[in-house]
Amino acid sequence: MTLPRLNFAELIAKSVGMQVMFTLSLFLPARILAWPTGWVYVAISFVFGIGLTAWLARYDPELLAERLTGLRKADRKKWDKVFVPVIAVGFFVWLALMGLDAARFRWSDMPMWLQAIGFLLLLISYYVFYLTFRENPYLSPAVRIQKERGQTVVSTGPYRHVRHPMYAGFSLYVVGTALMLGSWLGVASGLLPDRGGGATRGSGGAHVAAGITGLR
Repeated sequence: MTLPRLNFAELIAKSVGMQVMFTLSLFLPARILAWPTGWVYVAISFVFGIGLTAWLARYDPELLAERLTGLRKADRKKWDKVFVPVIAVGFFVWLALMGLDAARFRWSDMPMWLQAIGFLLLLISYYVFYLTFRENPYLSPAVRIQKERGQTVVSTGPYRHVRHPMYAGFSLYVVGTALMLGSWLGVASGLLPDRGGGATRGSGGAHVAAGITGLR
C-alpha cells in the first residue's frame, strides 16, 4: 500500500490557525487575560489537537490526509458544503458568547464543583473522540462515500453501542466546555445547535450508509 503524501505546511498552518481562532474567539469578547479556566480550555484543546494529529500521522496517515483534504473532494454532498461553514461560524460565536458571559459580564454564577465536573466531561469527550478516530479509518470531515479507499461500514469499538459516537462525544464536549468555563448560556446555546446538527448529520449518515450498503 502506498502511503499518502501529507502536506505538512498546510497541516501546521491549519493546526495553528485553528488554535488561534479558539483563543481569539474566547478572549477578545472576554477582554481579560486573567481567566484561568479559559486558558485551561485552550491548553487542553491544543494538547489534544497536536496529540491526535501526531498519532494519526504515525498510525493512520490515510485518515489524516482525508481529514486534511476531504472538504475539497468533488463527490462531497452539496448540502454539506453549506452546512459545514454554518456550523463552524456558530461554533466560534458560541465560544465568544461564553467569553462574554463567564469572563466579561459574569452573568452566570456557577459553583466550582460544577466547573470541575465540566472539566471531567471535557476529558471524557476527548477520549471518545480518540476512540472514534482509532476505530473509524473513514472519518472524513465531509459527507461522502470514499469508494477510492474501499470504505466499509464500521461496527466495532464505540460503534457497537452508538451509531454516531462522534456526535455523542460532541454532546459531552459542549456540556463539559460550557460547565468548565462557567457559562450557563454556553450550556443552553450549545445544546440547541448540537441537537440540530446531530439530526442533520444523522440524516446525511443515513444517505452514506445506504450508499455503503451497495459497496458491502
